[in-house]
Amino acid sequence: MLGDHRAVREAAAVLADAGLSASIVVRDLRSGREISIEPDEPYPLASVVKLPLALAVLDRAAVGELDLARRVELSDADRTPGLTGYSRFRHPTSVAVEDLLYMAVAVSDDTAADALFALCPPVAVTDLLRELGIADITVRHSIRELHRTLASRLSPEEMPQALTLAVRASTQGGGHLIPQLDVTSANAGTARSLSTLLDRIWCDPALRRHRALLRDLLGMNLMRQRLAPDLESDDAVWHSKTGSFLHLRHEVGVLEHVDGGVFAIAVLSESSVPAWRQPAAEQALGHAAKLLHDRLRSDQAPVMG
Repeated sequence: MLGDHRAVREAAAVLADAGLSASIVVRDLRSGREISIEPDEPYPLASVVKLPLALAVLDRAAVGELDLARRVELSDADRTPGLTGYSRFRHPTSVAVEDLLYMAVAVSDDTAADALFALCPPVAVTDLLRELGIADITVRHSIRELHRTLASRLSPEEMPQALTLAVRASTQGGGHLIPQLDVTSANAGTARSLSTLLDRIWCDPALRRHRALLRDLLGMNLMRQRLAPDLESDDAVWHSKTGSFLHLRHEVGVLEHVDGGVFAIAVLSESSVPAWRQPAAEQALGHAAKLLHDRLRSDQAPVMG
């Protein structure tokens, strides 16, 4: 379709101007039609991995293998480096599994996520994805492994060195000199597979028992600087999970319109600019996603009631 091609070209130009390479999929969950840029290119997932992790934890709870009210003790030894939540606590604490889910998904708390990985290890998350027929998301390690890089060993003044290495050390076929950025050894996935996962969570009757809580958790996401400014309004609610690590900037979620429109949107990206703070990149990702969303939505008649 000429309109699709034009929207893709415009979105690609926006990304290029901001120094970004990106994979984007926007899928209408009513019709199944989608519009995309490089939809099957794998990326390291960073904190986006917390979405399939949360689904796997809820699945274990649903079959009686895990009690969401179970208390988990978090000591200093359990603290994963991070910017939010229990990662910043200075004293031991006790928290229920269900509250760990909130902290991991809505607050992107790395310590909470690793406490959940201790209850539901990476291989179990990948096994569930395969049972759901999703082959292109693989969970291989905890969040703690992300921090075993140069970034965790350098002082703030030396961070540009880690960013420069992240930008320049890619190899052909998705490899990287930093193992946590190599899609063959990292938690990895594609925008299309993440859109399919969101599609299953929102629409598959077999996952109905998980849907309400996951939807609520994604709707409470506090990280709203990336896609939310371009997508949400009083007439559209954005449920999402972000992921950021070195030069990676991701966000995946579902946009629900009050007229009945429902769209899964997955954006995975990496920057060629070795800078930690890039507001222009955040804005470009939101703008590109909106261009594709608006093109797809323009084809659909509103559904009321």
